[in-house]
Amino acid sequence: MTSPKPSPNRRRTLATVSLAAIGALTLCACGGSGGSGDSGTGQGSGKSGGSAGTHTVKTAMGDVRVPEAPKRVVVLDTAELDSAITLGVKPVGSTHADVESGFLHYLPADKVAGIKDVGEMMTPNLEAIAELEPDLILTSKVRHEDKYNELRAIAPTVMTEGTGFPWKENFQLHAVALGKQAEARRVVDEYAAHAGKVTEAIGGRQKAAATKVNVVRFVEGADIRIYGRKNYIATVLADIGVSRPPVTDRAKDGFSYDVSPEKIDLAGQDADVLFHSTYGDPAKAKQTQTLDSALWKGIPAVKAGKVFGVDDQLWIQGIGYTAANKILDQLERDLTRK
Repeated sequence: MTSPKPSPNRRRTLATVSLAAIGALTLCACGGSGGSGDSGTGQGSGKSGGSAGTHTVKTAMGDVRVPEAPKRVVVLDTAELDSAITLGVKPVGSTHADVESGFLHYLPADKVAGIKDVGEMMTPNLEAIAELEPDLILTSKVRHEDKYNELRAIAPTVMTEGTGFPWKENFQLHAVALGKQAEARRVVDEYAAHAGKVTEAIGGRQKAAATKVNVVRFVEGADIRIYGRKNYIATVLADIGVSRPPVTDRAKDGFSYDVSPEKIDLAGQDADVLFHSTYGDPAKAKQTQTLDSALWKGIPAVKAGKVFGVDDQLWIQGIGYTAANKILDQLERDLTRK
């Protein structure tokens, strides 16, 4: 969907934000902090105040001084939203994942109720963010590096390097920025115990290691993805100790090995269990034709009834501990079916 052209008022507001960013950069340069980030004063127009009640966070963009206990947090991606909700923080604003679904529906409705939608993930509305008067913004360099100066002119902005595979490290950074380290330790410990429980339910570590699991994603406008070992869902599978078929080693940068419907049988080679999700329209994502094909139906795991359709928002888009715990529940249910 094409976004409407900004009104004159909005253009003036965005221009003001950009000028504020220049002012912030000037102040940082004159402050003599010696770092490449935002340590020191002069960042943002949020409610973080001066140096009292703040602490410095090491981010992908350098050191950033943030409030000890931020009260008005804006998050710009699904992982940051999951982290905040998991840590008991309701953001005042968040981007949405896509036009159709808004905030990912695996998140509890009462936890996202009242959060202001500040635009689509890759094109956040800077004016809407500024109007919320945030005292902290959470996002990642891979998503919004090009908007960093504008964002940090609004409020202290904490960026991780990327998203997906390093989600556990990113969660720890989010916890530090939010002042929720104690809560983070509890979350991590509970998740580890949960993963161990699933491993035992499968039959123990040896049985889990002997079970080869593959994940396939149908994506509208792209080839079919056979997920590799360096992405969010791969880490959850590793946490319960299951193995992955050799085809996953073909994944580019460990992320995914992309195939056409005519090569979908590769997803089933040596796989005991298959999980699949769909992003977008099933027909346009080639899901419909693939699942109806003889190649798919001939895959041993499919013939054995060891294939399970799963929610793409939860398994692929969520990227956090709230999502991961829900995935663990599904893994226990499906991997213990006779």
